[in-house]
Amino acid sequence: MSLQSEINRRRTFAVIAHPDAGKTTLTEKLLLFGGAIHIAGAVKSNKIKKTATSDWMEIEKQRGISVATSVMGFEYRDYKINILDTPGHQDFAEDTYRTLTAVDSVIIVVDTAKGVEAQTRKLMEVCRMRKTPVMIFVNKMDREGKDPFDLLDELEKELGIHVRPLSWPINQGYTFKGVYNIYKDNLELFTPNKQTISESVQLADINSAELNKLVGDKDAEKLREDMELIEGVYSTFDIEKYLSGDLAPVFFGSALNTFGVKELLDCFVEIAPSPRPVHTLEREVNPYEENFSGFIFKIHANMDPNHRSCIAFVKICSGKFERNVNYKHVRHGKLMRFSAPTAFMAQKKETVDEAYAGDIVGLPDTGTFKIGDTLTSGENLHFKGLPSFSPEMFKYIENADPMKTKQLDKGINQLMDEGVAQLFVNQFNNRKIIGTVGQLQFEVIQYRLLHEYGAQCRWETINLYKACWIESDNLTELEKFKKRKAQFMAIDKEGRDVFLADSNYVLQMAQNDFKDIKFHFSSEF
Repeated sequence: MSLQSEINRRRTFAVIAHPDAGKTTLTEKLLLFGGAIHIAGAVKSNKIKKTATSDWMEIEKQRGISVATSVMGFEYRDYKINILDTPGHQDFAEDTYRTLTAVDSVIIVVDTAKGVEAQTRKLMEVCRMRKTPVMIFVNKMDREGKDPFDLLDELEKELGIHVRPLSWPINQGYTFKGVYNIYKDNLELFTPNKQTISESVQLADINSAELNKLVGDKDAEKLREDMELIEGVYSTFDIEKYLSGDLAPVFFGSALNTFGVKELLDCFVEIAPSPRPVHTLEREVNPYEENFSGFIFKIHANMDPNHRSCIAFVKICSGKFERNVNYKHVRHGKLMRFSAPTAFMAQKKETVDEAYAGDIVGLPDTGTFKIGDTLTSGENLHFKGLPSFSPEMFKYIENADPMKTKQLDKGINQLMDEGVAQLFVNQFNNRKIIGTVGQLQFEVIQYRLLHEYGAQCRWETINLYKACWIESDNLTELEKFKKRKAQFMAIDKEGRDVFLADSNYVLQMAQNDFKDIKFHFSSEF
């Protein structure tokens, strides 16, 4: 197969949602259709001691939530699909923001009863910023929820995007009978508690008497009225508008009952974009270029606890990646060769000989990579848009077991490389401070240090408001500032100066008093 046709059949997307909307369950069912797994883990069922394929970390299995983005690839029809299942919990939003830089499109899962929730709104802002095409799956239709028309209005208003239903529910909750697939003109009938693929009936005409036989007179009439209203209110589906991020197709179903998922997947592979051009500081990189280029968007420590190995995830942006070929690590300016690049099915991995633009490849990392690094066939390129944001919560991290100092230091370094939390060393007392965007992060770090590195830590509270990266061309002014604020000066993992302001007032005063100093609230400057 030629380079162009290999790239054209790639579909790389993220599944995003508020916690508990059914995102991981949907991911599982998509994998089920792709033949990648043969039985789905009931994500939170205590009766079935299985857990979701994409939630493979021990803490994820215990909590029933996703705390790290999982990467999974599979073949479906003639397409190569790469799914990134992201954490929904806001404490892990930064991992999700970065993941969105590595995908070409997004599926948003919305709970029919809860509608659009805060986290979904935030993630949608990132998609809008990047003009990422979005598809919406309204989940849990077998439970009572909002009226579908009200929900469509809410989606338009809250997410700031035009919507167009491509399937439509017949009732919901305990009277839910199925969906009419507008995209394919057929009827999907729902059988409760039957975790199999639904019965599909081809309908040449929605006004035929056959519809009445299948769903009853009342529901048939209601469906015809709804369809008339949809055609009147919503303009016909325009694929160009979808690809430019201005229009979101909407599907209805129940991921837990494997209902409506196949319709979503079939439509998705047909209309979703293949890999798109990516902007670098130097130029725009086209996926069909012969030369390889890619960037690290995620690092994960301990994918295999037996080997204590770190894996750097590379999104391939152009050309073809080959095993045992020399590629340039742009930041280090040196050539590197990878003998064991891997492709993933959650934590199960296999060595790959080649991969194409759109694919995600895992490279063994011994500390040579950091998030945002670029690999190329030789050209100096710098991909942009992978910032670390200023943390909102801070704690001193202390060693609870002096015999395990080495393990603790290694654990902290590797976990910080993942980019989910940040390490600052206070220059005044040399104590280590961890900054995160949410309380749950501290629990996850403590748990992983103990279970993956055998190191115990304890937290001490510290009252801080914001971490700001500072720089200035006026070196005298910078030195003066650092002397005056000595107690609140720290350095980050890269050795950059960070000012830890303990209140908004102190920060504003510092900005007023030192006009020549630039204060940055994200590490990309």
